[in-house]
Amino acid sequence: MRDGHDEPAMSRGEQIQAAEREAAKRRLLEQAEAERVPMEETTRAVPDRRWRRDRPQ
Repeated sequence: MRDGHDEPAMSRGEQIQAAEREAAKRRLLEQAEAERVPMEETTRAVPDRRWRRDRPQ
């Protein structure tokens, strides 16, 4: 018989795992943001066509 208490949707262990996953996700996102290079600081790639001059036709 039930004692009047509803079972939680997640067990305590599942709640802890979910919290750990969320914390890990936040850490990864913070690390990625810290390592991100702003678009303004990148240069556009220009093809190097010098090798074509040295090839026989």
